[in-house]
Amino acid sequence: MCGICGIMNVDGSRVSRWELEKMCQTLIHRGPDAEGIYVDGEVGLGQRRLAIIDLDPRSVAPLGNEDQRVWVVFNGEIYNFRALRAELERKGHRFATASDTEVIVHLYEEDGPACVERLRGMFALAIWDKDRKRMFLARDRLGKKPLFYAWTGKSLVFGSEIKALLATGKLSREPNLAAIDRYLTWQYIPSPDTAFVGINRLTPGHVLTCDAHGKIDLKRFWAPPVFSGGERSHSPTEGEARERVLELLDESVQLRMEADVPLGAFLSGGIDSGVIVALMARHSPRPVRTFTIGFDEGEFDERPWARLIATRYGTVHQEFLVRPEVEGILDLLIYHFNEPFADSSAIPTFYLSKMTRTQVTVALSGDGGDESWAGYLNYRDLLRWGIVDQLPSFLRRLLFTMPSKLLEGCGRWNSLARLARGLAMVGGGPLERFVLYSSYFKPQEKRLLYTPSFRRMLRHAPAPKRGPEVMGPEAGEPLLAWMMRHDQSFYLPDCLMMKTDIASMANSLEVRCPLLDHILVEYAAGLPPDWKLREGETKSFFRSIVKDLLPVEILQKPKTGFAVPMGAWLRGNLRVLVRDTLESDRAVRRGLFQKEFLKKMVDEHMAGARDWSNRLWALLFLELWFRHWID
Repeated sequence: MCGICGIMNVDGSRVSRWELEKMCQTLIHRGPDAEGIYVDGEVGLGQRRLAIIDLDPRSVAPLGNEDQRVWVVFNGEIYNFRALRAELERKGHRFATASDTEVIVHLYEEDGPACVERLRGMFALAIWDKDRKRMFLARDRLGKKPLFYAWTGKSLVFGSEIKALLATGKLSREPNLAAIDRYLTWQYIPSPDTAFVGINRLTPGHVLTCDAHGKIDLKRFWAPPVFSGGERSHSPTEGEARERVLELLDESVQLRMEADVPLGAFLSGGIDSGVIVALMARHSPRPVRTFTIGFDEGEFDERPWARLIATRYGTVHQEFLVRPEVEGILDLLIYHFNEPFADSSAIPTFYLSKMTRTQVTVALSGDGGDESWAGYLNYRDLLRWGIVDQLPSFLRRLLFTMPSKLLEGCGRWNSLARLARGLAMVGGGPLERFVLYSSYFKPQEKRLLYTPSFRRMLRHAPAPKRGPEVMGPEAGEPLLAWMMRHDQSFYLPDCLMMKTDIASMANSLEVRCPLLDHILVEYAAGLPPDWKLREGETKSFFRSIVKDLLPVEILQKPKTGFAVPMGAWLRGNLRVLVRDTLESDRAVRRGLFQKEFLKKMVDEHMAGARDWSNRLWALLFLELWFRHWID
């Protein structure tokens, strides 16, 4: 696991080592063990290393092939690297290290850009092909590792974090206000946008090539599979599928247990992390080390449930209690996330990673199970809304357009706002319902919150070509299968994986996600979606697969997620910070939000009249981001 960066100039100017050193300096937390830099004329590559596989200093990247014509920097882990290495050695390739990084160089020699299709793991990488004068970037299928890039007109600059790109001095810090509007809808900024004009996020499952003339080409090599349906006679039986899923999951866990450093696991009280720990215990010669986060507020505290699993498998278990000292780490979160990010579970994830890193360097996680196995409650709720599709479409649209126009200015009154949203749900199709149900700030609330000048600017902004508000179901695709694929395309990589990567790497901890092995994800996508959510029970089929591995209490426990008591925190220790920040003249002068509506939100939340906690946290993070990164 590492932080990578690089520059490719196409105007004939040389890259200086000093430029790469500045970029690497911003990534030390991602790779505290070593630094490597390669500079050759108009090209430079840099890497900060967190040593996991092959601790020998000779494995510090950038690494080249035998004749030094192909060079690579790489962030991630390739779990099938030993099999690939054996194949490459049979073809005559000579290796100088025992690392998975060097395998990528030789695989590129054989397969060119198509090499990424053979990698099983998580990766963000850059390859400089000296003979072809071509820079090649790639990001893994499900976005577990980040990669950002920008084209200045003379240079391609890229790195694991935005701050590495800004360190070059080649880019402005102009805020991308259209992306910020999307942030206030989704709580994150969907790929390929970022919060900075001119800086892009390489979309998961994509590769980028840049030639000597500055021509940039983007191509997709993988996407979450669309459920094809087909004849049930060609599908496995439920019994066969259960057996195959358990085989794939067991293999995925075992592959991710290889490391030359101490290894453990995040353990919540949920099904997914519990199954990972159960399978780790099967393969580990010593007790698994497990780590859990908890809160004083009982409804948010998963520690008692985690103890059930830890006790069953005899793990070396450690717990950490999070109290509302959030103000103390807010500056850290804003620095490390580089962009506005409103998922408040970043707080416990950061603390959990910090605690875990004191004991191990690698942790396995249960991330990714809900998107493959229908674990979210909104899937169930939105399927129930589908009953209104039995009404004629003209009637649904009539119900939507007439009353909703009368009510669209009523976002401040709870009952009328809910009525307006209910009518929108009736009148909309699957995509419109999904967007409305999932969004943080609803359309009526944005109309009250945004200033006229902000709304005018957004009206002239180009509509996104890709994103969660654009991707509807394919023809004939079952609604549940589409919702899971939708989350795998956006919410999973751009929110959950970004959160896990940033919070863990801020603490120099590598996190691996067995449930996101792409072979397992592909197999799950091919199973009938109605197996996965039965009679209102989320993750029904997966529960039946793993029932013998977990205590019955875990299987029967309602889903809670990784939530934090943000409502109480904002009324408590964060109360003064919220008012002083959001109602300040500095915030008002930005011209984005109406001061009166902001004050109303704060007043209502502090009085307990309405829970605005998620929205206030999003606005607080945004304003503090402006102050750190833009002002």
